[in-house]
Amino acid sequence: MTEPLTLTPLPSIPLIQPGDDLGLIIQQAITRAGINLLDGDIIVIAQKIVSKSEGRLVNLRTVEPSQRAIELACATEKDPRITELVLQESKEILRMRPRTVIVEHRLGFVCANAGIDHSNVRGEGDEREEWVLLLPEDPDASARKIRQELEGIYRIRWGVMIIDSHGRAWRNGTTGVAIGLSGLPGLVDLRGHPDLFGYVLQITQVGAADELAAGASLIMGQAAEATPVVHVRGFPYPLRESELSELLRPKEMDLFR
Repeated sequence: MTEPLTLTPLPSIPLIQPGDDLGLIIQQAITRAGINLLDGDIIVIAQKIVSKSEGRLVNLRTVEPSQRAIELACATEKDPRITELVLQESKEILRMRPRTVIVEHRLGFVCANAGIDHSNVRGEGDEREEWVLLLPEDPDASARKIRQELEGIYRIRWGVMIIDSHGRAWRNGTTGVAIGLSGLPGLVDLRGHPDLFGYVLQITQVGAADELAAGASLIMGQAAEATPVVHVRGFPYPLRESELSELLRPKEMDLFR
């Protein structure tokens, strides 16, 4: 019998500061939760605490906008310091409207405002509204580092995923998506498999990591829930090595560009 899929938020994760050891913090949370890790388990981590631990906080008072950033700010009614960071974090600007800039991020995916976050972000001193948070430099590497650290402790084979909230071109609302993977598939190819009635699937590929990210994001919440790490058991696909790149659609196949 297939084990049911269960997602369990890990309790009492502290507010993360630059330089904090996320692997150790997650290990302590697993112990507090009384979870005995098994082969095939997955840990899902909110991007925000990874970015904070890696020191990706930026004080806007240190940002000097370029002329291009000032022009983009005028067109989008945004702070020119923010648009300067958007430009630095992006490969290409795809669309814009007031308050929103859609870009191809330097990591390869399409997102709003280069993933720069102003909510639940606080740096040193009293200038709370002056701080923003950038995405991790390399989320795949971040996931791999945490996974390797914890595998050395628990001696099991498992996966680690870093997620963020993204909008979608064809639906309203944000949902959790994977931005960093280690040890679990991003894409599951079901082509050649029979369906319930014996029809052989021709084009079906499942964004398994994004499906799991959406479920974990629902548990984490988007505001003040303070549950940025979720333990997963019963993931229905075999674990394997992967990278975010397998989830990214090539530009020539992207009908929304």
